[in-house]
Amino acid sequence: MPLDFTKHFIVVPTECKLRNNTSCSWRVTVKLMNRMTLDQGWATYAAVHQIKIGYMVAFKLLTPDTLKVIIFDDDDVEVVNKCGKHNKAFVAKD
Repeated sequence: MPLDFTKHFIVVPTECKLRNNTSCSWRVTVKLMNRMTLDQGWATYAAVHQIKIGYMVAFKLLTPDTLKVIIFDDDDVEVVNKCGKHNKAFVAKD
């Protein structure tokens, strides 16, 4: 994500929850370099939710440490994925 995205945070968290359109929550770590990067947990999230090249992913800040993730396929249709098998290390506990 562009570094300008960080202006929406009071303090950029080192870890945040991703919540999708079926209310599934997933924990990822955040790194700041030349941009804001979702690090540990993102690759598994992308695989489980079947995010493919050509898909668009939009993020909306819900709370200081929670991002809503909206995924659109290459036909611009919102993807609705029920969370399948999670890597238990990254599932967010509410």
